[in-house]
Amino acid sequence: MASKLLRAVVLGPPGSGKGTVCERIARSFGLQHLSSGQFLRESLRGGGEVGVLAKQYLERGLLVPDHVITRVMMTELEKRREQHWLLDGFPRTLRQAEALDRICELDLVISLNIPFETLKDRLSARWVHPGSGRVYNMDFNPPQIQGVDDLTGEPLVQREDDKPEAVAARLRKYKDAAKPVIELYKSRGILHSFSGTETNKIWPYVYTLLSSKIPPIVSDEEN
Repeated sequence: MASKLLRAVVLGPPGSGKGTVCERIARSFGLQHLSSGQFLRESLRGGGEVGVLAKQYLERGLLVPDHVITRVMMTELEKRREQHWLLDGFPRTLRQAEALDRICELDLVISLNIPFETLKDRLSARWVHPGSGRVYNMDFNPPQIQGVDDLTGEPLVQREDDKPEAVAARLRKYKDAAKPVIELYKSRGILHSFSGTETNKIWPYVYTLLSSKIPPIVSDEEN
């Protein structure tokens, strides 16, 4: 274990393979994989003040605003002051990045650059299990039984914003919000960008980068 705690972020648009890359990093390097989506789902189930607030936006089909998701994430990060961690889905806006600055200093930011057509195809084929957030892709990661979650047997759904007619607007919105975040981390010299259409081809480069920062606990071949 490295003496200095490693704090990293993976940025990427919807459908970029962020979740898969984060899972591999967590497994290979022993980092806690902290997903904003997972924490938000837990807040909703918990029924606390933040969960109730977030639910009001989600029920109206609106994005959860900065101040709500920031409260969720700051609470979780405060619990993990002595751990290596990897953020997935946060920060998505400059305001969120500024809030993160107030409690820690990032060591590494990975940005996944995937062509628009690839993202559009991936999202249009994506179905999710609402309770857990598990994601399936009907082209390359389908469920064992069509339309049903592998672990619970519960039905899968396609998010409204994953439907073809909504994808282009969703990706534009992400790009507009993420641009100043990417520029911020680039100016600090901690941004590392990886481009491609296949996660398996991007992964070896990500693994090599992380290996220069923290000793791996699992070899690249085991992923």
